[in-house]
Amino acid sequence: MQPTPTSASQARYTAEELQEFETLIQAKLAKAEETLHLDKDSLMRLSSNTTDDTYSSHSGLEDGTAVMEREDLTRSVVRLEKFIGQLKAALGRIRTGDYGVCRATGELIPKERLRLVPHATLTVAAKNQRPEPRPEVVRPAPFPSDGEIE
Repeated sequence: MQPTPTSASQARYTAEELQEFETLIQAKLAKAEETLHLDKDSLMRLSSNTTDDTYSSHSGLEDGTAVMEREDLTRSVVRLEKFIGQLKAALGRIRTGDYGVCRATGELIPKERLRLVPHATLTVAAKNQRPEPRPEVVRPAPFPSDGEIE
């Protein structure tokens, strides 16, 4: 059920509804911060200076696995830091009274969406109207012709 469009000053959630969302955000924030802490600890262990890599038969394949694991953890840390920032911003919007209001249309974001994505700032319709970011296409350099190779 979508709320009917009203002026931005009238479209607001009640204090009880905001409390429900704040509790949900606090729980997600605690879980995200715990996961971030664990990922950072794992990343530090992988980056520590040990003698594990001095064994002469150390496999190159195992080295690649460690590098991939560090890269995955680094991406996870960056994602979690961004998510935590978005959750904290949502808590700020609850305190200022702007929570749950679409920043594009001024309509209330449906409760169902906010329960799934509590840091949402757009309705699904407004989000779908935004242009998709286009990935940069990297074209490979052309191969030199036989006459160009020296």
